[in-house]
Amino acid sequence: MTWRRGLAPAICIALPVASMAWAWPDGLPPWRGGAILSAWAGTGLLLASLILAVRTPGVANRLGGVATLDRWHHLSGSLAYLLLLIHPLALAINGLDESPLVAWQTLSPTDQTWPEWLGWLALLLLMAGLAGSFGPRLDYRPWRALHWLLVGGVLLGLAHIYALLGNTMPVMLVIGASILTLGWRLIISDLGWQAIPYRVESISHCADRSIELTLAPCARRLSARPGQFVLAAFGDGPHFQACGEFHPFTLSAIEDRGRLRIAIKALGRCTRRLQALEAGVVVRLQGPFGEPVVPTTQPRLWIAGGIGITPFMAILRNETCGPPTCLIHLFRSPYEAPFLDELEARSGQHGFEYRPVSTGECIPDLAALLDTFTDLPMRIVHLCGPPALIDSAHAALLARGVAPGAIHSDRFDFR
Repeated sequence: MTWRRGLAPAICIALPVASMAWAWPDGLPPWRGGAILSAWAGTGLLLASLILAVRTPGVANRLGGVATLDRWHHLSGSLAYLLLLIHPLALAINGLDESPLVAWQTLSPTDQTWPEWLGWLALLLLMAGLAGSFGPRLDYRPWRALHWLLVGGVLLGLAHIYALLGNTMPVMLVIGASILTLGWRLIISDLGWQAIPYRVESISHCADRSIELTLAPCARRLSARPGQFVLAAFGDGPHFQACGEFHPFTLSAIEDRGRLRIAIKALGRCTRRLQALEAGVVVRLQGPFGEPVVPTTQPRLWIAGGIGITPFMAILRNETCGPPTCLIHLFRSPYEAPFLDELEARSGQHGFEYRPVSTGECIPDLAALLDTFTDLPMRIVHLCGPPALIDSAHAALLARGVAPGAIHSDRFDFR
């Protein structure tokens, strides 16, 4: 639901406002008061960032979905760091009223006590950890290592607050909530404490460097619908060594007896290794995540980029007769186009039209593709693919009169 997407920004606003209201300084010089407020606003935003890092299905789906949480998690964490960095700088500026020496002693490492050192170390670790967000996009392993530095920065920051203010009720609430969310993310999400075991039943090659897996439940089943995705971590096989990490994969089919299908394209280190997967391997699933596709009688337009075809495959395989639908499928070459033969065989049946577009290394001309539709503002549009495709298609659709509420998209840029 649309209103759920407003819960994540509401958390990012409410927590720093509540923190500043509790710590509001009375009778202090402006810069010292500003230093206190920036510290507590940053602490509130940091707590919001930790809460939005939790990825259990119940929490994520109630707060607008994983993509929404991921976006606000990064934004609140980045703003928290900037506000926390303002804190010592504002204290130093406050010291200028007395003398430049006092201002320097506020910042000088040689003049700090151990509680201040905890704060500086926390800022340094946060700075190093945020390099994974502000710098060039990293592979998963180094990106994850930098995020462990962020965890260290958070823990040192909490120790800094406790050393200066003691066990007051607000301090203990912040510390307790932060440790609870960190533990939740580590144990339940990252380690998959509540993950459901499935087994790889069969493997087929749906395109060059792409496979589709049929997964059968070992016991309990996931209750999933077309348009949703799961986080999957694969175990080892007799001749296969897995990465052991949870990665998101959109469901390409939902079958009887709890069986699920997912398609995997070799895009990174782990997904390249998964191309050598063996039948019989156990895979742990978390989810389902994301909003399922809502049935409609309005004509539909689907735009997929590469492996972004997967949610549309699940819809086509699940429904027997849908509204008039046109699928524009963008890919570099036919060899890399997943499910090409199946989609071409379905085209022309039950009002379904398939338009494959081989782009090579060129940027697709979305404007020319969209201008072929005379009823574009009347269609419900779904987009799935790389972020650049989603952004350009979204802008082109808005420019042609499609209402913002009629455009739904899935992005592949969260981790």
